[in-house]
Amino acid sequence: MKKILLAVTLTVLAASPAFAASGKANTGCGLGPVLWDGKADDSVISQASQATTNGTFGTQTFGISSGTSECGTPSKVVQNERLNHFVRANMDNLAIDIAKGSGESLDTFAELLQVPVDQRMAFNENLQHNFGKVFTSPTVELAAVIDNSVTVAR
Repeated sequence: MKKILLAVTLTVLAASPAFAASGKANTGCGLGPVLWDGKADDSVISQASQATTNGTFGTQTFGISSGTSECGTPSKVVQNERLNHFVRANMDNLAIDIAKGSGESLDTFAELLQVPVDQRMAFNENLQHNFGKVFTSPTVELAAVIDNSVTVAR
């Protein structure tokens, strides 16, 4: 009975228009397409094997977030990583610039937050007036500085 059910399922899937496209289009990125590269065709069995490999090892989600396994990293993730790195490396300078309401670190911070150029002066002034809400303590962490800045800037 299980073999009949499997055969019927595969027949229905093979006839489905969703499986008519190429394997990579159906299975995306991850360990499955990487392992099957060069060995796989566009058959339902090949695509199901790639998808099963992705699902079994959970590599597709990791690949998407890390940009590995032939997955592209979403631009938002890249932008956030640049922002985190910048704030981590420039926390003291950023605090000084926010207190002044201007400076190179603050300009870069606004750029990484994608504040439109015509709104940056207001952004800088807003952060300056709300310095205590951005830097809530001497040991504030970078995530809090970013979150607080976004909250204050709204």
